[in-house]
Amino acid sequence: MLAVLRNVTYRRLFAAQIVALIGTGLLTVALGLLAYDLAGRNAGAVLGTALTIKMLAYVGLAPVINALVARLPKKPVLIGADLIRAAMALCLPFITDTWQIYVVIFLLQSASATFTPAFQSLIPTILTDERDYTRALSLSRLAYDMEALVSPALAALLLTLISFNNLFIGTVAGFLFSAFMVTITALPRLSAPAGPQTSLWHRTTLGTRIFWRNRRLRSLLALNLVVAAPTALVLVNTVVYVRDVLHRPDADLALALACFGVGSMIVALSAPRVLDRFGDRAVMLTGAALIPAVLAGATLLTLLGVGGAGWWLLLGLWFLLGAANSTILTPSSRLLRDASTEETRPYVFTAQFSLSHACYILTYPLAGWIGAAAGLGWAALALTIIAMIGSAGAFLSWPRHTAAASQEPATEEQTVEQQA
Repeated sequence: MLAVLRNVTYRRLFAAQIVALIGTGLLTVALGLLAYDLAGRNAGAVLGTALTIKMLAYVGLAPVINALVARLPKKPVLIGADLIRAAMALCLPFITDTWQIYVVIFLLQSASATFTPAFQSLIPTILTDERDYTRALSLSRLAYDMEALVSPALAALLLTLISFNNLFIGTVAGFLFSAFMVTITALPRLSAPAGPQTSLWHRTTLGTRIFWRNRRLRSLLALNLVVAAPTALVLVNTVVYVRDVLHRPDADLALALACFGVGSMIVALSAPRVLDRFGDRAVMLTGAALIPAVLAGATLLTLLGVGGAGWWLLLGLWFLLGAANSTILTPSSRLLRDASTEETRPYVFTAQFSLSHACYILTYPLAGWIGAAAGLGWAALALTIIAMIGSAGAFLSWPRHTAAASQEPATEEQTVEQQA
């Protein structure tokens, strides 16, 4: 897997991704504690609202921003987005009211909606071999899991020395390091789109139209809903489980989030071999079947009450949810690459970024608001139902036969362009 790091360009971008995500992980822990400090037992509702605002920025702005910057060089776009993210993170230690959280999160995540799709669409251009690209996806999944493993562990250590507000400084440093690494990296020159420039509306909706005409990508839409359910439960309500239900100290919030990351990391490490043997469909749909079952277990555990072993059961469930999520998230970019060309790839990756996060607009409020109003058990039940619906849609949409599916990607974007 580490052989792909011999590519200097990818190695530098990967280093930028790791450090930025560790900073983002510190942000996740600190934001949860800030919400609890400002709102107490209503921290889940505050986090749910903040994360919903984040998703609105991703869904509403990502396609438009990508359409606006599509013909610009990637390097200044990435650097500018990183600098804006660093500036917004620097504001977080000075927040004194919940509405300020919402404003800063919107601006910070608007910059992320610019950076992430542009970054992800570069990797298939840098690593053109399929095996190398699959290894890079596993490494990328591992980098994301750093946010749920290394950074919470680091946060737990730092919380013994400093107040949680100072954790935001680590987020600023992560974004600045990412900007520096992009600055010193020679990025590939992508060919400009052929023909006259199309309208902003055409470019904004191109990726979504490619998605709708490809059966595997339609299944990926349903899988995005499956992934959004456990992610919302973990990110929004873990702080409430740890502090209010189980009465654990601050540092145990980081440990619970780390278990979610460990499960995801173990699957990501084995992904290249497993995908070579079983293929995308079998691996991803296995995760789609497992997630509703584990969420149902979490629902029963919460509604029936957690006894003395509740803490260890929570860690086990979070581990399984992380592992199941990774079986879907790690291979997903292979579907995007196969369904796009170099010209349409930024639009397809941006569509996935936007449409996948649209699912969180549903699941984050459910996790936060239902949890605050009716209890964590009912929130877990609602998310279980959402995951079951997404799982059913994924099984029904994905073609059973590889031959039937393989005929779609080659012509998908051409069909959209012709119809436009």
